Amino acid sequence: MALTGMDLLAVFTTVSSQEQADVLARAAVEQQLAACVQTETIRSTYRWQGAVECEAEVRLMFKTTRQHYAALESLLREQHPYELPAIFALPVIAGTAEYAAWVLGSLADPT
Repeated sequence: MALTGMDLLAVFTTVSSQEQADVLARAAVEQQLAACVQTETIRSTYRWQGAVECEAEVRLMFKTTRQHYAALESLLREQHPYELPAIFALPVIAGTAEYAAWVLGSLADPT
């Protein structure tokens, strides 16, 4: 299967702790829905139920493909600790062929 740059996705979500992030990251990689997941501590300001909140969170970036997005989103919805998780994907518009091949080789066959 040929992989173009437009097939690659960076999928993002946030959780409230590194432990929660590790659970989601491990599940996605073990199920071969993401080749790699990066986590980083961030600070988020948002309105929730009428109040402005400002809290530490952990952002996750899942490296995957369009063909794996639906299954990854399903996994995240099932295991995410938030009532209303932000789950969104951005296309990767350029990247090295070698890296794209590694991503594809790390993922399950999207049959």
